[in-house]
Amino acid sequence: MIRPARQNRKRDPSIALINVIFIMLIFFLIAGTIAPPLDTDLRLVETLDLEGREPPDALVLREDGTLNFRGASIDPETYMETNSDGPVRIVPDRNASGARLIEVSATLRNLGASAIILVTERALE
Repeated sequence: MIRPARQNRKRDPSIALINVIFIMLIFFLIAGTIAPPLDTDLRLVETLDLEGREPPDALVLREDGTLNFRGASIDPETYMETNSDGPVRIVPDRNASGARLIEVSATLRNLGASAIILVTERALE
């Protein structure tokens, strides 16, 4: 009696791939639920149509180190004489010197500023 030739069965490699994808799916489902979700009745602020400009009551530190207040050049002493109430807001130019910013902040503090607030741009991308 002649036996039929035995065929070699090859394992299907797609089973291992399906298992890996399933494990990744479970991982991302669990990892995504770690952070608590926002309240469903919360409505976030839309800033798409806001015009970007410095606040009118802020000191503007230009790139060359000069200070402007409401479009006019000013020094810290004069600013503190006329605006001594509340915190001082400074809008520094992106290319302004950090040393000059610290110098202006220290001068304002020494002249009696209760707090100094730096107004910056925050980009969410």
